[in-house]
Amino acid sequence: MLTPAVLGALAPGQPVSGAVLARTVGVTRAAIWKQVETLRQRGLPIEARVGGGYRLPWPVQLLEEATIRGELPVVARQRLGGLEVHWELDSTSSELQRRLPDVPDLSIVMAEAQTAGRGRRGKSWISPPGLNIYLSVAKHFDAGFARLSGLSLAIGVMVLHALEDMGIRTAGLKWPNDILAADAKLAGVLVELSGEFQGPCTAVIGIGLNMRVPDALREEAAQPVTDVAALCGGEPPDRNLMAAALITRLVSGLERFEREGFAAFVDDYATFDLLAGQPLRVIGAQGEFHGVGAGIDGRGALMVRVGSDLKRVDSADVSVRRT
Repeated sequence: MLTPAVLGALAPGQPVSGAVLARTVGVTRAAIWKQVETLRQRGLPIEARVGGGYRLPWPVQLLEEATIRGELPVVARQRLGGLEVHWELDSTSSELQRRLPDVPDLSIVMAEAQTAGRGRRGKSWISPPGLNIYLSVAKHFDAGFARLSGLSLAIGVMVLHALEDMGIRTAGLKWPNDILAADAKLAGVLVELSGEFQGPCTAVIGIGLNMRVPDALREEAAQPVTDVAALCGGEPPDRNLMAAALITRLVSGLERFEREGFAAFVDDYATFDLLAGQPLRVIGAQGEFHGVGAGIDGRGALMVRVGSDLKRVDSADVSVRRT
């Protein structure tokens, strides 16, 4: 069973001997070795030197609910339905799904680690402990599913604004919901809807943001990945501050989406659009075609110029690749 105590002791990034770890955690040195090996298997590059103890190559900031709350603006704190920080979950979105329909509006669940993080199209989301941000929020809407067109794109805009708030301005959006920097994945968004098609419904929105991805995990990924550390010269912002920036943007952004829909985010999306003007290959149930990205329409569909025609592409079952 993975416990937070060993990671907490190693979090400052300084060498700690096995004997000191054993005394600190209150277990045997053999148990410490097992915990360290488990953390390594989960993706943490813990170094070990004879006579030098164990150490992480850089400090880690563990998530603290009180710290995150303290960094939120008063309005955001008042609007939150709840904020929980767990050590480990199967996934933050699954935790919220299990509580529907009773979970309060704008309830947020975070975790240091996920054992079954989910991405789009059923892909797994690599979720090592203590390194990245895994966050889900539940938002209730009185209108039905049809009124939520473009929600995942709007969430992408909110994430980009949160990154800008932390001084990171080199990322963009690849339709429908990938957040990229230098053609590598920085973050992902997964929106899952439940409820009535034309009545009250709930969106559970999961966000995975790569703060620091070790080299070994980059090799496991099915696509190029990057992290906030790389965009900040090796020194990413404190994870608690980044989490607070995300939550602040989500609270205000989701309330704006509820009032105004995706129309309120179209212009901002255009400023972050990585596909506009790019040659594209679109693959879907209706076959494959090539064209040039022409932005998005008012409901969030991708527009692709094919010769003199303008095709609109929905996000349900397509893959879009730059050529």
